[in-house]
Order: sequence, then C-alpha cells, then structure tokens
Amino acid sequence: MGVSTEFLFRVAFDVPEVREVGKGPLGIRRIARVSGGSFEGPKMRGVCLPNPGGDWLLFADDGSARLDVRVVLKTDDDAIIYMTYGGVRHGPPEVLAKLAAGERVDPAQIYFRMVPRFETGSEKYAWLNSIIAVGTGERLPTGPVYHVHQVL
Repeated sequence: MGVSTEFLFRVAFDVPEVREVGKGPLGIRRIARVSGGSFEGPKMRGVCLPNPGGDWLLFADDGSARLDVRVVLKTDDDAIIYMTYGGVRHGPPEVLAKLAAGERVDPAQIYFRMVPRFETGSEKYAWLNSIIAVGTGERLPTGPVYHVHQVL
C-alpha cells in the first residue's frame, strides 16, 4: 500500500535576521527570527504573525541543517494556528555555500524537507490537530518557502 498526499498550502516566511550562537557540542547553532509571511491553499489562507516566531537551526560539520521552527499562523477568518516543525536541509557543499552566501539555488539541488504539526482551538480548523503533514522547501534570500501536504 502506497502513501498518498493532498496539497494543503504554500507558506513563505520572512526571515530578516539570523543570529550566530556559535559552535557547541552538537554543532553550530543559529537562531533565525521569523518576522512574518503568508500562506495559501485550497482550504486555508492567511499570514504568519511576527511574534513569536523563529527557527533554532543546528548545522553539523557536513553542512547539513536541522530545523526546529515555531510559528503562529492567522487565517483570513481570524483563526489562530500554532505550527511547529522539524526538518532537514542538505546538499552538495558548493550548493550549500551558495545558499549560505544568500544566493538563490535550484531547489532540485538540495534536499529540504519538513514535518509540521498543528495546534488550534478553532472548530473550523480542528482537523489540523490530528493529521500528519510533510513539506518540501526552498530557501530564498528573504526566507524559506514550503509546499505542505497532508498525508492521507
């Protein structure tokens, strides 16, 4: 039996600054502030609220990044949805170097995946509380963009 998915939404986050914490026992830690953004799909659309929101990135010696993101979404009908996700981004060193320099790279050249979870008290969007979702990403100079799908 295979796995089927259904497109939920495209989300683009604004990330104006990334702070370097430095190299610790697990790798290089950077904290990226998410200052806004927007999302849109067939069942929901809205904006990413500026606070709180961030990504606690951990970079390994091989250049791969582990994502630990927490954001608050507000739908166009005023529902609040907490979205958190883990993920991974890796690729060839020369492509990751371009990405680190703020250059746009072809998303096919990197592996960029995330697994979001949702929490909401909204009756309309309560179905989000009990689904599994996955997403593919790309990194633009302004921040990440994801295409999120529900696993059916």
